[in-house]
Formats: sequence, structure tokens, C-alpha cells
Amino acid sequence: MKRVPTSRAKETPASLPSRANDLVKMSALARMSGVPAATIKHYVKEGLLPAPSRTSRNMAYYDASYVPRIQRIKELQRTRFLPLKVIKRVLEESALSSPEEAMTVAIARVLEQAAPDDRRSADELVRGGLPEAQLDFLVQLGAVSPVLGEGATRVFAGDDLEILRVLGAARGAGLTPEMLPFTIVGEYAQALQALVRAELRMFREGVLPRAGADLTELTEAATVLSERLVVLMRRKMLVPTLRALLAEEAASSR
Repeated sequence: MKRVPTSRAKETPASLPSRANDLVKMSALARMSGVPAATIKHYVKEGLLPAPSRTSRNMAYYDASYVPRIQRIKELQRTRFLPLKVIKRVLEESALSSPEEAMTVAIARVLEQAAPDDRRSADELVRGGLPEAQLDFLVQLGAVSPVLGEGATRVFAGDDLEILRVLGAARGAGLTPEMLPFTIVGEYAQALQALVRAELRMFREGVLPRAGADLTELTEAATVLSERLVVLMRRKMLVPTLRALLAEEAASSR
């Protein structure tokens, strides 16, 4: 059973917990881990550490077994310069039950690192010129997925926000809805689904059974390289495909 110190107990080095599952005040946890209290509180806020046990509104106690986790988070920040959302994935990976889950986390980590770190509410986007009906269409389509902010406000971030910005930039460049309708996103999604399935099949059949202990590193490398490969192949195929289409149309009109 975990021991919760009383609020009257004076905290001294001698009174710090001798067992890993003892509950301690934030000040003790900070001394034990060597990480400032404000930093640890931020880790809790970002979901990297469980919430403390509270005995009153202003009194909270933390499990002393958090110390190695706190130190690892800080080390990953210091040596690998990873954002906290990526570190959270790294920590979760150690508890994964299968290589498939480890591969999923590794892919998600690469995507999170590549995504822009910015947020906009639906109201901000509409005020900026994005028609609300088109925003709702993209959400219903699944092309973008908002999260709920304060007051149940829809918030868009990362790649979802970037998709909306690209579509907005198309309008700014003079591409009208008649030239480039928002519904094109649905056609893109259908076409890309086949590509994504082929890519994931390659991962599962090619990388997964052969990667061994290097699964995470190889999955991350494959994710980055496959994205570059897709961009290059599209670039290479665009003009020849257009010429082929024009030739087919010309032949059919004869």
C-alpha cells in the first residue's frame, strides 16, 4: 500500500522515500529526479506522466517511481531534441505488445515530426476566408480531422491545417472553385488509398519480418524514403501521362 505523507510532515533529505512506490511532494520529486518542478508539471500537463494523487485542492503527491521516466524524458529532450509529443510515443513504444504496434508508433512518430506545429480554430479559418460549408465537407469526408478545444471549439493542427492552407493558397493563386473544386480532395483520397495500402503491405511483408531489433529505425527510414519516392515518381510521370491522355483523346475523336 502506498504511503501518503501528512501535510504536517517536514520534508528533509532524510525523510525522502526509501521505496520506489512511496508518494512524495513535487519538491521531493524534483530533487530526486534532478528536473525542475515546473518542467515535471509540464510533463504531467502534456500527458507524459500520470496525474498526481490529491489530498486537497492545494496538496498533491507523486509516485516516486516516476523518477526514471522523468529523467529519460529530460535526456531525450537534451540529447535528441525531440518534441514532447514524439517522446510520448517513444515511451509508449516500450509497452507495446507486438511488432505491428511498434511499427505503427514508428510511422506515427515520423509523421508527427514532419507535420507543422501550428493550430487554428474553425472560426479563425472561416474568418480568414475558408467557406464554412467547404470546411464541413472536408471534415465529413475525413480529409481533415479536428480536435475539440476549449468550449468544444473545433481546432485544426499539423497536416490537417496544412491541407486547408494548401486549398486556401489555390484560391489565392486564382484557381476558382470551378477550376479546382474542394471535392477533388475526395478523388485524391480514393486514388491515394490504393497507394497507401501498397506501401503498408510492403512494410508488413518486407520490413517487419526481417528488421529484428532494428524495426523502429528501419521503419522510420522507410517512411521517410517512401514519401520522397512517391513525390519523385509523381513528378516523373506527370508529363508523360498528360501526353498519353491527349493522344488517347485525339485518337478517339477521329
